[in-house]
Amino acid sequence: MNKTAVNNRWANYWGRNLKSGGYLLRKSIKNFAYRIIRFFMLFGMCFLILQPIFNKISISIMAEEDLYNAMVITVPEHFTTANYQLAGQFMDYWKTMANTVFVSLTIAMLQIAVCTIVGYGFARFEFPLKKFWFACVMLVIIIPPQTISTSLHLHFRFFDLFGIVKMLTGSTINLRGSALPYYLMSAGCMGLKNGLYIYMIRQFFRNVPKETEEAAYVDGCGTFKTFVQIMLPGAKPILTSCFLFAFVWQWTDGFYSKMFLGNIKLLSVQLQQIGERLGNYMIHTLNQATGASVGYTQCIVSTGTLMVIFPLLLLYLFAQKGFVESLSSSGIKM
Repeated sequence: MNKTAVNNRWANYWGRNLKSGGYLLRKSIKNFAYRIIRFFMLFGMCFLILQPIFNKISISIMAEEDLYNAMVITVPEHFTTANYQLAGQFMDYWKTMANTVFVSLTIAMLQIAVCTIVGYGFARFEFPLKKFWFACVMLVIIIPPQTISTSLHLHFRFFDLFGIVKMLTGSTINLRGSALPYYLMSAGCMGLKNGLYIYMIRQFFRNVPKETEEAAYVDGCGTFKTFVQIMLPGAKPILTSCFLFAFVWQWTDGFYSKMFLGNIKLLSVQLQQIGERLGNYMIHTLNQATGASVGYTQCIVSTGTLMVIFPLLLLYLFAQKGFVESLSSSGIKM
């Protein structure tokens, strides 16, 4: 754009502003101020979210002497990868990550499978006490799992199926120490966040036009065939969102994993023990009487945290397009 065109544009702008009695100028100033405020608000929110992660990355590559050097703030003076080696050793990283991938993947698939069926049933069918059972689903969302932890422990420690097992064998079954209780809970829609998945899927199916199913019935499809071939393909957005939520929450869960999967090495559980293992390493291996300092312990914990969330970041990088599309589609339909 040449100088003459710019001058003509500004002359046209001020002419329009004069005709509007200054309204155009006031509106332009308000829009500019709004953009400035929005920029600083978004920048501040992004900084609050990303700054702790950047801080952990900086600490994770610092040698121990840099942690107590007042001149070192962000960029380490002595770069090292020993922190990652120690954290990986304490967590038995590769074996633990393989276990975590397997458990998170199987649990997420099981949860989404059963929650899809239940959510579709709540959205499309009428049955006795439907509102009561959906209120129970809401209670599963509202009530924290710690409230029923004692009941869960006793139930699976003395597991019995309607008294049949005790009648046949004379005693109950102890399911503690195995992954079976958690898989049973997930299959019964009582796993981690299952109530939320049922609610989201139910809301999605409620907004699908009933004419779609009626057309399938007219074409000769039964209820099951309509659900599998007509409804499920259209529900890919919400199912993708729920699956990613289920996978990530299971990956970082410490409550259910510690209660039911304690004998299986998982990243979330191993991370909780990394500080204690560092202290034992400093005392018994390096023969330091005082163990690890608080600052160095936090450094190794931060390094372990990064190693735990790194696979999730990779997952998001590969799945971000489908994930964002899933959320936007679900938001429009809900």
